[in-house]
Amino acid sequence: MTTVLIVDDSRLARDMVGSVIASLRPDWTILSAAGGDEALGKLGEAVPVAAIVDYNMPGMDGLTLSAKLKELFPGLTIGILTANVQDALRKKAEALGCRFIPKPITSDKIREFLAAAGQ
Repeated sequence: MTTVLIVDDSRLARDMVGSVIASLRPDWTILSAAGGDEALGKLGEAVPVAAIVDYNMPGMDGLTLSAKLKELFPGLTIGILTANVQDALRKKAEALGCRFIPKPITSDKIREFLAAAGQ
C-alpha cells in the first residue's frame, strides 16, 4: 500500500491536492490532516512515500512538522505548499531537505513533485 500525506488547514486545499493525486495515482492511499498534531496522530503504521505540507497553519507550522516527519521517516520526500514565496522561507525549506511548491495548486505542480519524489 502506497501512502501519501497531505496536511493543510484549508479543507479546499487538501481536497484539491487529494483529487489531483487520486487522479494520477488511483491506487494510493491518501491520509489528510488539518494540522501537524493531527497528521502525526494519523500516521500510525502507515509509512508515507511523500508528504505535501502547508507552511502557514495554526499551532505547528509546516517547517516544524516537516522536521518531525524527517526524524520519523528520514527518506521521506516532503513538499512545502505555500503562498508565501519569500526566498528566506524557500531556503529554510531546502535546508530541511524539502521541496518548495508555490500556491496556487495545479495538477502540473503536484505531478512534478511526485515525479521528483520518484513516484
